[in-house]
Amino acid sequence: MKRLGLACLLLLASVCGLPRASASGSIWMPIHVLIDAGHGGVDGGASYGSLLEKEVNLQIARILYRQLTEKGYRVILNRTGDYALSDENKWLNSPSRHLRDLAQRKHLAAELPVEMMISIHANWSKNASKHGPLVLYQRNNQSFMLADLIQHALNQLYHTSAEPRAAGSYYLLKHSLCPTIIVEVGFLSNREDRERMTDPNGQEKIAQAIATAVHEYLLLVGEMQEMSE
Repeated sequence: MKRLGLACLLLLASVCGLPRASASGSIWMPIHVLIDAGHGGVDGGASYGSLLEKEVNLQIARILYRQLTEKGYRVILNRTGDYALSDENKWLNSPSRHLRDLAQRKHLAAELPVEMMISIHANWSKNASKHGPLVLYQRNNQSFMLADLIQHALNQLYHTSAEPRAAGSYYLLKHSLCPTIIVEVGFLSNREDRERMTDPNGQEKIAQAIATAVHEYLLLVGEMQEMSE
Protein backbone atom coordinates (compact mmCIF):
# COMPACT_ATOMS: atom_id res chain seq x y z
CA MET A 1 0.00 0.00 0.00
CA LYS A 2 1.14 3.54 -0.72
CA ARG A 3 2.02 5.75 2.24
CA LEU A 4 -0.68 8.34 2.95
CA GLY A 5 -0.14 11.44 5.07
CA LEU A 6 -2.87 13.37 6.89
CA ALA A 7 -3.45 15.77 4.00
CA CYS A 8 -3.85 12.84 1.58
CA LEU A 9 -6.27 11.09 3.93
CA LEU A 10 -8.37 14.24 4.17
CA LEU A 11 -8.42 14.54 0.38
CA LEU A 12 -9.29 10.85 0.05
CA ALA A 13 -12.24 11.31 2.40
CA SER A 14 -13.50 14.17 0.26
CA VAL A 15 -13.06 12.23 -3.00
CA CYS A 16 -14.93 9.28 -1.51
CA GLY A 17 -18.03 11.40 -1.07
CA LEU A 18 -17.48 12.76 2.43
CA PRO A 19 -17.99 16.53 1.95
CA ARG A 20 -15.95 18.84 4.19
CA ALA A 21 -17.47 21.56 6.33
CA SER A 22 -18.13 24.69 4.26
CA ALA A 23 -19.69 28.12 4.45
CA SER A 24 -22.99 26.60 3.35
CA GLY A 25 -22.97 24.43 6.45
CA SER A 26 -22.33 21.05 4.80
CA ILE A 27 -20.17 18.67 6.83
CA TRP A 28 -18.40 15.40 6.31
CA MET A 29 -20.41 12.27 6.77
CA PRO A 30 -18.71 10.59 9.73
CA ILE A 31 -16.04 7.96 9.28
CA HIS A 32 -17.37 4.84 10.97
CA VAL A 33 -14.00 3.45 12.02
CA LEU A 34 -10.47 4.81 12.23
CA ILE A 35 -8.07 1.85 12.45
CA ASP A 36 -4.82 2.67 14.20
CA ALA A 37 -2.02 0.25 13.27
CA GLY A 38 0.22 0.44 16.32
CA HIS A 39 3.93 1.35 16.12
CA GLY A 40 5.77 1.48 12.77
CA GLY A 41 9.08 2.64 11.31
CA VAL A 42 11.82 2.95 13.91
CA ASP A 43 9.31 1.85 16.57
CA GLY A 44 9.00 -1.90 16.20
CA GLY A 45 6.99 -2.43 19.38
CA ALA A 46 7.27 -5.79 21.14
CA SER A 47 9.26 -8.57 19.51
CA TYR A 48 9.94 -12.29 19.47
CA GLY A 49 13.17 -13.13 17.70
CA SER A 50 13.00 -11.37 14.34
CA LEU A 51 9.21 -10.98 14.53
CA LEU A 52 8.19 -7.40 15.29
CA GLU A 53 4.85 -6.28 16.69
CA LYS A 54 4.56 -3.47 14.13
CA GLU A 55 4.38 -6.08 11.35
CA VAL A 56 1.61 -8.09 13.01
CA ASN A 57 -0.35 -4.93 13.82
CA LEU A 58 -0.27 -3.71 10.23
CA GLN A 59 -1.17 -7.10 8.74
CA ILE A 60 -4.24 -7.47 10.93
CA ALA A 61 -5.19 -3.79 10.53
CA ARG A 62 -5.13 -4.14 6.73
CA ILE A 63 -7.37 -7.20 6.87
CA LEU A 64 -9.77 -5.46 9.26
CA TYR A 65 -9.87 -2.47 6.91
CA ARG A 66 -10.81 -4.73 3.99
CA GLN A 67 -13.45 -6.63 5.92
CA LEU A 68 -15.15 -3.50 7.25
CA THR A 69 -15.15 -1.75 3.88
CA GLU A 70 -16.64 -4.88 2.32
CA LYS A 71 -19.46 -4.56 4.85
CA GLY A 72 -20.09 -1.04 3.51
CA TYR A 73 -18.55 0.99 6.34
CA ARG A 74 -16.47 4.12 5.85
CA VAL A 75 -13.03 3.27 7.21
CA ILE A 76 -9.63 4.99 7.45
CA LEU A 77 -6.36 3.14 8.10
CA ASN A 78 -3.84 5.59 9.52
CA ARG A 79 -0.68 3.62 8.67
CA THR A 80 -0.55 1.76 5.37
CA GLY A 81 3.14 0.84 5.44
CA ASP A 82 6.18 0.53 7.68
CA TYR A 83 6.77 4.11 8.78
CA ALA A 84 6.47 6.15 11.94
CA LEU A 85 3.55 8.56 12.21
CA SER A 86 5.85 10.92 14.10
CA ASP A 87 7.30 11.77 10.67
CA GLU A 88 3.89 13.19 9.71
CA ASN A 89 3.74 15.43 12.78
CA LYS A 90 5.02 18.87 11.80
CA TRP A 91 2.86 20.78 14.27
CA LEU A 92 3.85 19.55 17.76
CA ASN A 93 7.01 21.18 19.10
CA SER A 94 8.27 18.30 21.21
CA PRO A 95 11.67 16.55 21.27
CA SER A 96 9.91 13.24 22.01
CA ARG A 97 9.42 11.17 18.85
CA HIS A 98 7.10 8.87 20.80
CA LEU A 99 4.87 11.76 21.89
CA ARG A 100 4.76 13.18 18.36
CA ASP A 101 3.75 9.74 17.08
CA LEU A 102 0.90 9.34 19.56
CA ALA A 103 -0.26 12.93 19.08
CA GLN A 104 -0.43 12.40 15.32
CA ARG A 105 -2.64 9.34 15.77
CA LYS A 106 -5.00 11.33 17.98
CA HIS A 107 -4.85 14.33 15.61
CA LEU A 108 -6.32 12.41 12.67
CA ALA A 109 -9.29 11.30 14.78
CA ALA A 110 -9.85 14.95 15.77
CA GLU A 111 -9.58 16.22 12.18
CA LEU A 112 -12.20 13.81 10.85
CA PRO A 113 -15.67 13.14 12.26
CA VAL A 114 -14.84 9.65 13.52
CA GLU A 115 -17.34 7.42 15.31
CA MET A 116 -14.66 5.21 16.86
CA MET A 117 -10.94 4.49 16.85
CA ILE A 118 -9.58 0.94 17.17
CA SER A 119 -5.87 0.68 17.91
CA ILE A 120 -4.37 -2.70 17.00
CA HIS A 121 -1.48 -4.03 19.11
CA ALA A 122 0.15 -7.26 20.25
CA ASN A 123 1.03 -8.04 23.85
CA TRP A 124 4.20 -9.50 25.41
CA SER A 125 5.08 -11.04 28.77
CA LYS A 126 8.10 -12.62 30.45
CA ASN A 127 5.70 -15.45 31.31
CA ALA A 128 5.36 -17.45 28.08
CA SER A 129 2.19 -19.13 29.35
CA LYS A 130 0.25 -15.85 29.39
CA HIS A 131 -2.02 -15.79 26.38
CA GLY A 132 -5.19 -14.45 24.86
CA PRO A 133 -6.62 -11.11 23.77
CA LEU A 134 -7.14 -8.05 25.98
CA VAL A 135 -9.17 -4.95 25.11
CA LEU A 136 -8.48 -1.67 26.93
CA TYR A 137 -11.07 1.09 27.06
CA GLN A 138 -11.65 4.70 28.08
CA ARG A 139 -13.68 5.42 31.17
CA ASN A 140 -16.91 6.14 29.32
CA ASN A 141 -19.91 4.01 28.41
CA GLN A 142 -19.44 3.99 24.63
CA SER A 143 -15.80 2.92 24.81
CA PHE A 144 -16.69 0.22 27.33
CA MET A 145 -19.56 -1.10 25.21
CA LEU A 146 -17.32 -1.35 22.13
CA ALA A 147 -14.53 -2.97 24.15
CA ASP A 148 -16.91 -5.46 25.75
CA LEU A 149 -18.28 -6.61 22.40
CA ILE A 150 -14.81 -7.00 20.87
CA GLN A 151 -13.37 -8.70 23.96
CA HIS A 152 -16.08 -11.34 24.02
CA ALA A 153 -15.89 -11.91 20.26
CA LEU A 154 -12.16 -12.52 20.57
CA ASN A 155 -12.68 -14.66 23.69
CA GLN A 156 -14.83 -17.01 21.62
CA LEU A 157 -12.07 -17.30 19.03
CA TYR A 158 -9.30 -17.85 21.59
CA HIS A 159 -11.42 -19.87 24.05
CA THR A 160 -10.57 -17.42 26.83
CA SER A 161 -12.67 -15.55 29.39
CA ALA A 162 -10.92 -12.21 29.93
CA GLU A 163 -12.90 -9.05 30.60
CA PRO A 164 -12.05 -5.69 29.01
CA ARG A 165 -9.95 -3.45 31.21
CA ALA A 166 -10.21 0.29 31.90
CA ALA A 167 -6.84 1.93 31.32
CA GLY A 168 -6.52 5.65 31.87
CA SER A 169 -2.74 5.97 31.49
CA TYR A 170 -2.59 5.33 27.73
CA TYR A 171 -2.22 8.50 25.65
CA LEU A 172 -4.84 7.61 23.03
CA LEU A 173 -7.37 6.60 25.67
CA LYS A 174 -6.77 9.77 27.66
CA HIS A 175 -6.78 12.25 24.78
CA SER A 176 -8.97 10.84 22.01
CA LEU A 177 -12.39 12.51 21.81
CA CYS A 178 -14.19 9.69 19.99
CA PRO A 179 -14.84 6.28 21.60
CA THR A 180 -11.42 4.64 21.47
CA ILE A 181 -10.12 1.20 22.43
CA ILE A 182 -6.80 -0.62 22.30
CA VAL A 183 -7.00 -4.24 21.14
CA GLU A 184 -4.11 -6.43 22.23
CA VAL A 185 -4.80 -9.32 19.87
CA GLY A 186 -2.59 -11.80 21.73
CA PHE A 187 0.87 -12.37 23.19
CA LEU A 188 3.87 -12.54 20.89
CA SER A 189 5.62 -14.32 23.75
CA ASN A 190 3.10 -17.20 23.68
CA ARG A 191 3.58 -19.87 21.01
CA GLU A 192 -0.11 -20.54 20.33
CA ASP A 193 -1.01 -16.84 20.17
CA ARG A 194 2.02 -16.10 18.01
CA GLU A 195 1.09 -18.80 15.51
CA ARG A 196 -2.48 -17.48 15.32
CA MET A 197 -1.35 -13.86 14.86
CA THR A 198 1.12 -14.70 12.08
CA ASP A 199 -0.95 -17.26 10.19
CA PRO A 200 -2.99 -15.69 7.35
CA ASN A 201 -6.07 -17.73 8.25
CA GLY A 202 -5.65 -16.82 11.93
CA GLN A 203 -5.31 -13.15 11.04
CA GLU A 204 -8.52 -13.31 8.99
CA LYS A 205 -10.37 -14.83 11.95
CA ILE A 206 -9.03 -12.22 14.39
CA ALA A 207 -10.08 -9.40 12.08
CA GLN A 208 -13.48 -11.03 11.50
CA ALA A 209 -14.16 -11.23 15.24
CA ILE A 210 -13.37 -7.52 15.59
CA ALA A 211 -15.39 -6.58 12.49
CA THR A 212 -18.43 -8.54 13.69
CA ALA A 213 -18.30 -6.79 17.07
CA VAL A 214 -17.96 -3.38 15.38
CA HIS A 215 -21.06 -4.16 13.31
CA GLU A 216 -22.99 -5.10 16.46
CA TYR A 217 -21.84 -1.93 18.21
CA LEU A 218 -22.93 0.35 15.37
CA LEU A 219 -26.33 -1.38 15.22
CA LEU A 220 -26.79 -0.86 18.98
CA VAL A 221 -25.74 2.80 18.78
CA GLY A 222 -28.15 3.33 15.91
CA GLU A 223 -31.02 1.73 17.85
CA MET A 224 -30.28 3.86 20.92
CA GLN A 225 -30.22 7.01 18.81
CA GLU A 226 -33.58 6.14 17.28
CA MET A 227 -35.08 5.53 20.72
CA SER A 228 -33.85 8.90 21.97
CA GLU A 229 -35.44 10.83 19.08
